[in-house]
Amino acid sequence: MNELQFLGSDPGAVKHGNFINYYSFHSPAQRITNLHDNMFPATTTKEPILCLDIGCNTGELTKELQAYIKKIYTESDIYFLAVDIDQTLIQRAKETNPCPYTTYETLNVMDEADRQVVKKYLEDHGKQTFDITFCFSVTMWIHLNNGDEGLEQFLQYIKSISTTIIIEPQPWNCYRNAQKRIKKSGSTFPLYETLKIRSNVDLEIENVMIQNGHKKVYESGSSSWNRKIQSYTK
Repeated sequence: MNELQFLGSDPGAVKHGNFINYYSFHSPAQRITNLHDNMFPATTTKEPILCLDIGCNTGELTKELQAYIKKIYTESDIYFLAVDIDQTLIQRAKETNPCPYTTYETLNVMDEADRQVVKKYLEDHGKQTFDITFCFSVTMWIHLNNGDEGLEQFLQYIKSISTTIIIEPQPWNCYRNAQKRIKKSGSTFPLYETLKIRSNVDLEIENVMIQNGHKKVYESGSSSWNRKIQSYTK
C-alpha cells in the first residue's frame, strides 16, 4: 500500500502529516494571527524576497503567507517554493490555490535527490539561500520517520539554505496522539520507541537552531492547539 495514503478508515492516520482537508480544522487565517512583523528580517532594498514553505499541503496557508509577506516587503516581488511529500496535495494546491510567483513541487526534503530541486530553484533565482523558510508543524513527522539524528539533520539542512527560519514545532503530546492514532489503524511509527528527544522537543530544536550563526529573535504565544511559532535568523 502507498505509505502516503491514510490507514484504515481514519483520514487522520497518516505517516507523514499529509492530512486530507487539513485546513478545514486548522484555519490558515488563524495561523497567521500568531505571526509578528518582528519575526522577519528588515531590509531597505527592493530586491525579490525568496521563500520556502515546507509541508505546504494544499497551499491555503502558502497563499496567506504570501499576502502577509507582501505587506511587510511592499516594494519587493515575493517568490515562494512550496513543497510537500504528497503529490495529490500538490496537485490540489496547483488547482485551487495558485499564487503569483509561487511554484508548487512534490518532494521529500530528506531525500538528497529532491534537495537538488531546491538547490536548482535557488540557483535559478541567483541566490544561495532563501530569505525566509517556513516550517509549520512539520518537525514531528520528520522526527517520527527519521529518528533523532534525522531531525537534527533536517534542522541543519534548513539552516544551511535559509537566512530566516519561521518554525512551529509540535510538542510531545502530539507525538503520543499520532502514535495512538496510527496504532488503531493497524500500523505504527517504528522509530517511536527509540526516540530520546521526547518531553523537551521544543528545547532540543531550539538548541540546534541557535548553533553556528542563527539566533532566536521572536517567539509567539501559544496557539489554540498549544503550539508556538519561533523565528531564527542569521
